[in-house]
Formats: sequence, structure tokens, C-alpha cells
Amino acid sequence: MATSLNGLSTADGSSNTGTGLGQGIDVQQFVTLAVAGQQANITNLQTEQTGLNSQTTALQQITTDLNNLQTAADALSDPLGAFDALDATTSNSGVVSATAASTATSGEHTVTVTNLATTSSYYTNPVATSSTPLTTGSFTVEAGSNAPVTITVDNTNNTLDELAASINNQNDGVTASVITDANGARLALVSNTSGAPGDLTVSGNTTNLNFNKAVTGINASLTVDGVPVSSTTNSVSGVINGVTLSLSSPAPTTPVTISVNPDTAQATTAINAFVSAYNTAIGDINTQFSVNADGSANGPLEADSSLQQAQQSLLSAIDFSSTTSGTVSNLASIGVNLNNDGTLSVDSGTLAGALSANYSDVQNFLQATSTGFANNLSNTITGLTEPSSGILSLDASGIAQSSSDLASQISDLQAALVVQEQNLTLIYAQVNDTLQQLPLLEAQTNTQLSSAGG
Repeated sequence: MATSLNGLSTADGSSNTGTGLGQGIDVQQFVTLAVAGQQANITNLQTEQTGLNSQTTALQQITTDLNNLQTAADALSDPLGAFDALDATTSNSGVVSATAASTATSGEHTVTVTNLATTSSYYTNPVATSSTPLTTGSFTVEAGSNAPVTITVDNTNNTLDELAASINNQNDGVTASVITDANGARLALVSNTSGAPGDLTVSGNTTNLNFNKAVTGINASLTVDGVPVSSTTNSVSGVINGVTLSLSSPAPTTPVTISVNPDTAQATTAINAFVSAYNTAIGDINTQFSVNADGSANGPLEADSSLQQAQQSLLSAIDFSSTTSGTVSNLASIGVNLNNDGTLSVDSGTLAGALSANYSDVQNFLQATSTGFANNLSNTITGLTEPSSGILSLDASGIAQSSSDLASQISDLQAALVVQEQNLTLIYAQVNDTLQQLPLLEAQTNTQLSSAGG
């Protein structure tokens, strides 16, 4: 029967790990078994390090969420942001529309448009084609009170195509083009300046072109709150502070009301963006503390006390209330409600009503310098994420240090294990050689004994 070492040989001694005479042992397997304990210790440390890395990743994501939330909160508190925007509406956009800058003030204005500004133009009688030779000569073009400009037709530009290009190259305040239709080709001249200052006059024509005035350049005429206004363009600014009027059609008997009010659409968008950013942040935090169906923890930070503190700080900031904002005392007052899971939802009807009826109260609740909701929330987030002192930043630093320490410990153990494996390999290799040489030694001994007995 075969003998065995550590029970590794088979019953008949046929295994590579057997230790029957002449068989030797499996050196690598013996070494692996000898260092199994140390390798298991390293594996446990590596598993612990993986857990720390998972915590770091989760904290990084939550910190990103909080930074995004802080950006949304800062947008609510920005005195030049969404809540500072104004919207100008019109009772008849077919006549006049308007846009308002932040420099405008709320109010209503009455606008009556008598006539629109026009851009002066001329056209010629048709010739056969745009390349038909023209009679040489000249004509003079005058735009408003500008100095007259003489256009010369000679053998370098005596077709409509060449003449239009020549006029445009001179940059004389007029744009020339060629219009071709069933009647032939015509030269068109359009002033580069609208209104009366750009009214064109063509005179002194000695060519075979006959010029016709198509449009006389006149100023727009309107009244704003009873004040007569003349404008060289149909975009009128400076009459109503911070408001630009865009004239579309004359309506001398139909006054139009322009209303300038806070832009509730931008305010609504900013509030919804804040709610979305908050729900993302609190959702990712809540996930760390949720429990799977089998009772196991769902997140690597489920026992992290710093994150638990951050969760409570956020919920406390959301529960903020003010006694200095008139009709608006908390988020629920504007239709932003706290749900049982800590997330927020928006009642669009309540929000619209609050912005419509109590805009200044909503703005004050959000933006008051030291007592405003948005500033309080932003300060809370700073206390969590500030790189040198934020509790989550310090938490992340501690986890990173632990991971680094583990990495050093693992590296040291792995280096020591390599040396141990090398030493054990030498020892077991010697044992292997000895076992393989035993039959030869036995035969030599038997031969010597036989010779001695003979």
C-alpha cells in the first residue's frame, strides 16, 4: 500500500502528489496549501478595500448631487436670475409685441400704431435679360440727407448683373439686385437705412434705364401712453424703460395694451429644476439606507453616520419656515410638498396661484439675504461638501485614508508571501528530490548487503 504525506496520495500511490518510493510530491500544491492561510488573509483585506472603494464612489455621486442642488438653490436666490426676469405681453400681437429686460418695471402701457416704418426702394423698367448691354451714362442716388452718389455705367459694368455688383462694391448705403420675371430683367435698389433717413432719390439719369420709385422711406408713427413717437425702424426701444416694442401692423383706431409683469414661466422653471435636483440628491442618499427583500443592506454607506447626519440636515433645510415673507411661510405655501419618503412634489396649480397673486412674497421667501429659504439651503449644503471642513468631505477623506492604509498592508503581505512561497518551494523541492532518490538508495544498500553476506 502506498504511503501518503498530508493525505494527498491515492490508495494505490498513482497520484502526482503521492509519496510512494520514487514518486516524489506535487511541490506547487504543497506550497499553495502551506500559504493558504496568509492568502485568505490578503483576500479578506482586498474585499474590505473593495467595500471602501464602493463607499468612495457612492460619496462622490452624492457630493455631485449636492453640488447640483446647490447650483439650483443659488439660481433661486440670485437677485439677477429667474425671479428678476420680466415678461411683456400684448393684447394684440398682430399689431405690436414686446420684450422686457430686467431694467423694466412692472406696469401697463397703451400703444397705438399709426403707420409702420418703411424702407425706400426703386426699380427700373425691364430689359431683355440681365446680360443685355446697357447704354453708357450715369445716374445719381441720394439716401436721405446723405451726399449724392454718382453711379457711372461704362464698358466695365454695362449689364444689369455687372451694374448691381458695381453698386454693391461701392458700399454707398444702397443694395442693388437683379429681379428677373416673365417681363425681363430689372435693377432694384433698396436703401440700407429704414425710415425717412434712408429715403432714396434717383436723379440725373443719362442711361437707357427708367427708374420707378417703389417705396418711400417713412418713419413709424405711434403713441405710447398718449405720447407721440416717431421711429426710423419698427423695433422701438427707449420709449418704455427696459421694453422693446416690435411693430407688425398699423392700427390707428385700435389701442394695444402692453403689460409688463414678473416672468412666472422662468420662476416656475427654476423651482421645478430645484425640486428635480433635490429629489435626485435625497433619492441617492435614501438608497444607501434601503433594505433589500432578503434583509440585506442596499448601499455601501448604510452604516455611515456622516451620511445619516447629511440626510437629516437636508430634511431640516427643506422644512425651513419664515415669518417675514407675508403670505408665504414655507415650501408648502407655494405648492412644493414634502412626501413621506423625503422627496418633493410640485402642485402646479398652487404654485401658479402663488406666483400670480403673491409674487413678491414668494421671491422674498426664497431670496431674503439672511432669512431666505434658498440661502439657508445653500449654506446647509456648504456645511456638507466644503472641501476642507464639510462633514461628507471629511468622511470621504477618512475612507480614502483607510483604503490607502489597506493598500499598503496588502502590498506588504503580498511581498512577504512571495518570499515565503520561494522558501517553501526550495524546501519541498528538496523533499521531492529525496523521495525520488529513495529506490536508488535502497537498491544500492541491498547490493552492498548482498556482497557483504556472500
